[in-house]
Amino acid sequence: MNIHEYQAKQILSKYGVAVLKGGVAYTAAEAENVAKDLGGPIWVVKSQIHAGGRGKGSFKEDSAGDAGGVRVIKSVEEVKEAANQMLGATLVTHQTGPEGKEVKRVYIEDGCDIDRELYLSLLIDRATSRVTIIACQEGGMDIEEVAAKTPEKIKTIDIDPATGMKGFHAREVAFGLGLSGDQVKSAVKFLLSMYQVFVEMDASQIEINPLVVTKAGEVIALDAKMNFDDSALYRHKDVEEMRDEDEQDAAELEAERHDLNYIKLDGSIGCMVNGAGLAMSTMDIIKLHGGDPANFLDVGGGATKERVTTAFKIILSDSNVEGILVNIFGGIMRCDVIAEGVVAAAKEVSLNVPLVVRLEGTNVELGKEILAKSGLPIISGDDLADAAEKVVKAVEEAA
Repeated sequence: MNIHEYQAKQILSKYGVAVLKGGVAYTAAEAENVAKDLGGPIWVVKSQIHAGGRGKGSFKEDSAGDAGGVRVIKSVEEVKEAANQMLGATLVTHQTGPEGKEVKRVYIEDGCDIDRELYLSLLIDRATSRVTIIACQEGGMDIEEVAAKTPEKIKTIDIDPATGMKGFHAREVAFGLGLSGDQVKSAVKFLLSMYQVFVEMDASQIEINPLVVTKAGEVIALDAKMNFDDSALYRHKDVEEMRDEDEQDAAELEAERHDLNYIKLDGSIGCMVNGAGLAMSTMDIIKLHGGDPANFLDVGGGATKERVTTAFKIILSDSNVEGILVNIFGGIMRCDVIAEGVVAAAKEVSLNVPLVVRLEGTNVELGKEILAKSGLPIISGDDLADAAEKVVKAVEEAA
């Protein structure tokens, strides 16, 4: 789960991570009041969306002005004007895609006397199964370009979970960032607090970009992005309440409500599978046969007919879907339950794209019988490779 910058800073500040003073606003009048409370003389108005590149982004609406989604302002009146321009406008960045995202809230923050911009993040490295520090002396809006062109500038340190982050880890990062004197002390406190947040809050990523060094030598998080492990949210109800459903894909949100694991992709072949590993294998074999998966969808081992029907509808809600592959290996999940759900959903939504079903396992013969007697034009796959080949061919022929 992702949260907004201002929410991330609220959490970080509770743990002693240095951030600037600021406040969120949903209207131009609220933005004006926040600016007055902060006092100035310089403010920064930031569009709050779940996407990076806001500073270089552009708005679709002419009324939002030519400036990007992050603006440095020198008067309360201009803060109000900037907020009025941003709120309700659609901000397009390199991470949102051409459709952009509507700005429904802005964050007004104190200005900062910046000397240097750095990059710092904590994340889970799946290769090492450890929390990993990633740091770079070149932070800011072009960090992706730095990573692509000069990866040697990026420093990576794995943290042993048995010891956690220690002072020597933090000092190694600080020296790697070119800090010295009191800056190192400030950075060590910052890093140790950041690691504590990461572990105690079950975060999957904390990214500070940029991490700035002020001319006074302070180390401050000028921006903050936090992601959380969805499976651990039951331990953090306060974080779950920060969820902004307007920032989530509607289909993914609907799937979540029905305990379905769904992620929308860019392809044309919808997938409904039981088991995450099998789902990934199914997507791989679709690619192997020349197709592109439209989604990852794991219905789990205990899905009911109703959940399967909902899963089918979610797949078909994607206008890019030109064919569907249902791949079920019945262990806990019974093939007849899947078959009943597929038939019910196909009839309810008036299926108009090719459907290939591969069933194997518990009650497989009963499942195949239900599909055969449904009267629907369902193509049967003998095995996974056969099913993938058939769905790719069916989509090509239907095009």
